[in-house]
Amino acid sequence: MMEVFHYTVEVQREMDETMEILEESLKREGFGFLWKFNVTEKLQEKGFDFQPPFVILEVCNPQEAARVLSENLLAGYFLPCKIVVYKENETTKIGMPKPTMLISMMNNEQLKQLAEDIEKRLISCIDECK
Repeated sequence: MMEVFHYTVEVQREMDETMEILEESLKREGFGFLWKFNVTEKLQEKGFDFQPPFVILEVCNPQEAARVLSENLLAGYFLPCKIVVYKENETTKIGMPKPTMLISMMNNEQLKQLAEDIEKRLISCIDECK
């Protein structure tokens, strides 16, 4: 059986409220929003009829990024972490690719342990939005 490469949950809130709660939760864990990319707005701006609200957030904890990069600079290919918030069938969803799945491509036990810790913390932040 193949392991799921992402973590996704449904939340009982609207997108704006979800992102506010997420931002506060991430701050408590030392993560910050680096970039908020509203995919829906950008595609509509470019003339595409894309309707579902879909936002990609890039988040980073500088201390963790320094630890990961100090272990192996190639881990930078997986930074910053991405979290998506979107609507599907009128339901707000929030999720992310699992850092453990991404970092597993590097076959490095130390990086795997760091990724496990980061993943656990990010999932906790996402779960606070439920």
